[in-house]
Amino acid sequence: MAHHPDKVSPEDREAAEAKFKAASQAYEILHDDEKREMYDSHGMAAFDGSRGPGGMGGGPDLEELFSTMFGMGGMGGMPGMGGAGRGPRKPRKSPSEQQKYEVTLEDLYKGKNVKFQSSKQILCPSCKGTGGREKTKPIKCSTCKGQGMRQVLRQVGPGMLTQEAVVCSTCGGTGEVFNPKDKCKKCKGNRTVESKTQLDIYIPRGAKEGDTIVLEGEADHVLGAQEPGDLHFHLQQLPHPTFERAGADLSAELKITLAEALTGFHRVLVKHLDGRGIELQHPKQEGQILRPGQVLRIPGEGMPHKKSDTKGDLYLTVDIDFPPDGFLQDSNALEQLRNLLPPPPPPLEVEEVDEVDYESNVSMEGFGGRDAAGGWEDDDDDEAGGPQAQCPQQ
Repeated sequence: MAHHPDKVSPEDREAAEAKFKAASQAYEILHDDEKREMYDSHGMAAFDGSRGPGGMGGGPDLEELFSTMFGMGGMGGMPGMGGAGRGPRKPRKSPSEQQKYEVTLEDLYKGKNVKFQSSKQILCPSCKGTGGREKTKPIKCSTCKGQGMRQVLRQVGPGMLTQEAVVCSTCGGTGEVFNPKDKCKKCKGNRTVESKTQLDIYIPRGAKEGDTIVLEGEADHVLGAQEPGDLHFHLQQLPHPTFERAGADLSAELKITLAEALTGFHRVLVKHLDGRGIELQHPKQEGQILRPGQVLRIPGEGMPHKKSDTKGDLYLTVDIDFPPDGFLQDSNALEQLRNLLPPPPPPLEVEEVDEVDYESNVSMEGFGGRDAAGGWEDDDDDEAGGPQAQCPQQ
């Protein structure tokens, strides 16, 4: 209202009319969510009557408007326009790129620096991203007719179409292109060129699958954006032949022989992720034996916690390697072993005994499957499959 033409002196009326018209146009954009999103993505090029849709005809840049009229650095500081005092609007950024990066459990345990060559698209340094030679002027893009955006149809359902605006792929949203003879020789009018650089990724100790490493500004610089995007590397752990991980804990199988399970051992049984041998001595107390499936826990030998010197625990599940068939051929030695081992339980008391044959090394995959071939049959059922009616006897 401070710039309303009726509120100023006649000599200032022309300037006030221009500012009042610009403020009205700015409000028309900012109070509409769709228009405001277009402005955030493409600036006033999306509304300029000569360069973009909307037909608003030469409207000024909102940043310049607010700076001139209200002494603010951007629309974020304009009262009533969302977030007073937030400062200038952040530069428009190219989309981030998402990539999976496979790592071993050893890398996650010890940490690792990875250097590799990468290529990306950057604004052409020769023409500074204009696409044309120095002192040449562009012409209106014939694809979008200088608007920078095109209307396309998109199917949203069976027989349902919607129209939406997309950035013109020919001019990259600028609405302008160069004649072939005026194009930049380096980028050939494309405005971007390929650049190769060496990247360095640091995988911290204790990182886990799903963690993301971000390299800022190392993605492509797409046309229409003021900054390149970021590279996001999502860590993906490869399977390990020995260890499994759960949080900061590790688990592995403790493979021992039957003799070691009964009599004990003192040797290196596990090679850790950093190459160290984990030595165990058993039993701790005389007479202790190990059984299949028993679990031993070793505190502080799991995965390291990030930004800490502490570690999780290592869980070892006992797996006993029984000797092969026929390992003991000497009948005297076999009798001695039988006498050394605990005797079998007393026989079961039953009224009738059947000695049966059996199959060894059978898979449990067939368990419960034999019932699928047939069903319950009643002796009283007839051939048609139904029970016969019985008359009660008098």
